[in-house]
Amino acid sequence: MRVANWHIYHVRIPLKKTIRHASHTRKATDSLIVRCTLDTGQTGWGEGLPREYVTGENIDAAFAMLRELPNSATLHASFENEREAVRTASNWDIVRPSNAVRACYGNSARCAMELAFLDAIFREVGRPLSELPAMTNSLVEHPKIRKRVRYSGAITAESAKKQLQQAVKMRLFGFHQVKVKVGVSEIDDATSLKTIRRIVGRKVDLRIDANEAWQCSDVVRNVERLSSSGITSVEQPVPHSDVVGLSKIRPQLSVPIMLDESLCHREDAVRAYNEGLCDLFNIRLSKCGGILPSLELKQMAVNFGLGFQLGCQVGETGILSAAGRHIACAIEPIRYLEGSYDRFLVKEPLTKENLTFGYGGRARAINRPGLGVIVDEAALSRVTIREHSQTVH
Repeated sequence: MRVANWHIYHVRIPLKKTIRHASHTRKATDSLIVRCTLDTGQTGWGEGLPREYVTGENIDAAFAMLRELPNSATLHASFENEREAVRTASNWDIVRPSNAVRACYGNSARCAMELAFLDAIFREVGRPLSELPAMTNSLVEHPKIRKRVRYSGAITAESAKKQLQQAVKMRLFGFHQVKVKVGVSEIDDATSLKTIRRIVGRKVDLRIDANEAWQCSDVVRNVERLSSSGITSVEQPVPHSDVVGLSKIRPQLSVPIMLDESLCHREDAVRAYNEGLCDLFNIRLSKCGGILPSLELKQMAVNFGLGFQLGCQVGETGILSAAGRHIACAIEPIRYLEGSYDRFLVKEPLTKENLTFGYGGRARAINRPGLGVIVDEAALSRVTIREHSQTVH
C-alpha cells in the first residue's frame, strides 16, 4: 500500500444557529476536508478546523500548508500493513513558517491529512479506527472497545434568556453532564448559573468554560462566586499569554482547572505539568494535530496523574464526529466527552450516516472499517470554496 493522491477542499460549513463564547462568535466555519487515495483505489477522508486564535493558522495558511504536504520522505513510502502505516504517520510533520510562535501551528492541517490517511489504510485492511489506540503499542487481535458512549451537553453564551432556554432542553434531553460558557459581559454568570443549576437538577455534573475571558487577578474571585452552583471544573480561565499565572492561582481554587487553548501540543503538556498549571487537559483532535498526537497527550495526562476531556470544535462535520466516536469508544478514563452535535448544529454534516447523539447524549460505537462513514460528495460540492489535487509519484 502507498498513497497515490491527495485532494484538498476548503469548505464553509453553515451553522444552524449562532454560537457565541467569550473569544468568538460564529455563524459558519471554514474547514479543511482531505481525501486520500491509495494505489489500491481505496479512499479515506479527514477534516481539520483552523482556529487562528487557538493554534495560529487561519484557513488560508492551513490550505497552503496542505498543498506543500508533509515535510517527510516517508510520504512516498509503501506499507506492508497498518502497523507500518501508523508508525509512519506518527512521524509526519507539516512545514511550518519560521515565525510560527507555537509548535502547534498547523495542527488543523496535520489532523485533516493524518485522519484521511488512517481512514484509507484501515478501510483497506478492514478494521475500524477504534482499534487504533491498541495498535500504537502492540497489535492485538480483539482490543476492548466500548459498545456505547455518552456525550455531555453545552450551553452557549448568546444571552441569559437563551441560556435558560438551553438549560430546559438539557433537562428534557436527559444529559448527565453540562458545560456552560461564561465570561460574556452582558450575562451575570452567578445569577444565570444558579438558575441553570435549579433547572438541570443537582445530579447533573455542571462545569464552566471561560474561553480566556478573565485576568489572573480575577480568577479566584470569579470561580468562588460560581462555585456555590456546584461546578466541577473551570476551563481555560485566562488567555494563553497569561497561563503561567495559573500556577499561583491553582492552589487557591476549590475546583480543578482545565486547559484548552493552552493545551495543543506535547510541549504545552510538559509545561503544564512542570509548572503546575492545571488538573485536566482538553484534548480536541483538530487543535492537537490528529489522532496520534491526541493519543500521546492522553497518555501524558495519565502518566502525569491528570484528568482529560475528549472535546470537539464548533462546526465539526460527521468526519470528525466519527473519529471522535472511535477514540471515545477505545480510550479511558475520559472525564468529559464532547462532540457528535451534527444535526443539532451543522447544516451540512457531510456524511450520509447520522452520527448525532441520542437521548441523554448516548451514542453507539461504529464497527465498520476505517471511520465507518460514507462522505456525501454532493453535499461536499455544495460547501466547497476551493480545492486542490496532487498526485504522489
